[in-house]
Amino acid sequence: MKKILYIDMDDVLADFLKSYHHHVKMNPAIQFPQATYGFFSELEPIPNAIESVKKLIADEQFDVYVLTAPSVRNPMCYTEKRLWIEKYFGLEFCERLIICSNKGLIKGDFLIDDYASGKGQEHFQGELLHFGPKAKYPTWADILEVLNNY
Repeated sequence: MKKILYIDMDDVLADFLKSYHHHVKMNPAIQFPQATYGFFSELEPIPNAIESVKKLIADEQFDVYVLTAPSVRNPMCYTEKRLWIEKYFGLEFCERLIICSNKGLIKGDFLIDDYASGKGQEHFQGELLHFGPKAKYPTWADILEVLNNY
């Protein structure tokens, strides 16, 4: 039986912080750059994220979903995140996009996220794989290594 794997989008698949800092640098008066039209659909992928997720999908050991929280400051983010997923993973994979403000409500085996708490991650009933430069798993190579051991 496949294990259910959820992958956060912002700063796990897509480089939210890079875009955020770029927007602030270009317009220091902007308080919430993520509220601007096109912000989420134009995010660059995190290095090796797309290839790594495609490997996980092809491996067939995991039932892979994207689990992302919305930006309440930008109601367009729901659509923009969906467009981003289609751009990098194809239309079919959009059926595996879950946008939920409380990740603790979702049941599964693994959650790859750059935050350990704040959007319900601390209540996720599976195993949280904390991702990012200052986290236990700083790269996608680290994530793939740990998941290959399951």
